[in-house]
Amino acid sequence: MTAVPETHRASLTEPAAAPSRWLHPPDAEPDAAVRLFLFHHSGGSVTAFHDWFGQLPSDICAQAVQLPGRQERRPERPYTRLAPLVDTVTEVLSADLDERPYAVFGHSMGALLAYRAAVVLQSRGRPPALLAVSGWSPEGFRGLATGRPSEESALTAMRRLGGLPAQVGDDPDMLAAVAQAMAADSAVCLDYEDDAAAVDCPVVAYAGRDDPLLEPGAMRAWAGRTPRYLGCRVFPEGHFFIRSQVPAIAADLVQLLRRHTADPQPTRETSHAARTE
Repeated sequence: MTAVPETHRASLTEPAAAPSRWLHPPDAEPDAAVRLFLFHHSGGSVTAFHDWFGQLPSDICAQAVQLPGRQERRPERPYTRLAPLVDTVTEVLSADLDERPYAVFGHSMGALLAYRAAVVLQSRGRPPALLAVSGWSPEGFRGLATGRPSEESALTAMRRLGGLPAQVGDDPDMLAAVAQAMAADSAVCLDYEDDAAAVDCPVVAYAGRDDPLLEPGAMRAWAGRTPRYLGCRVFPEGHFFIRSQVPAIAADLVQLLRRHTADPQPTRETSHAARTE
């Protein structure tokens, strides 16, 4: 398998930032009071959030962000640079936002995208009510590779972390699709250069205690990225703790979303979902 190409161009005729291609479901529930945008991990897709929708109450509308190069968007070339991807993601969200408050959540690479999107949207006067980050930190994140990854090396790293579903490993076509997406996403992560950008909104973090991709205490770096840090909920698992902890994370987010969309005053919080650091 070869390394992914350097550039990105959409292969379909619809505009690259059309929300209908990026958001699942494409339309927000009109009666929900709060919106929640979900960003998947490297090599993943909106399927990563399949179990989330049943855990959220009707007043919170969740939409998962689908990146190019996977599932129904497989014909499109995946992004390999961070800045163009963040630019397009923020265009998508800006075009779809309405008067309702919203939050962004991401796991691993998804946390990186959620963070950078929040920075840009804040600069445009549309900051989120809450930034929720999981399994990634702007400082102390070891990543999957130190050089430009091939598809084969990216897959090997994903297997090592336990992030490759059994049904994917048994299907050559699905495996090839995940390999291409994983290599491209790894390149996006390697393209990140920390500029210490901060957000004004509250930030809550989630992490696996045994995550090999995070240096000890790495998630504490988020305290320096916001004046309203809500702490890090730590679960006794590895990088993909998120798969078994959906009910706990969703319940914590619901509590925080309701509190911070009703009362924007700065506050520090704890959660009973997991140990908080």
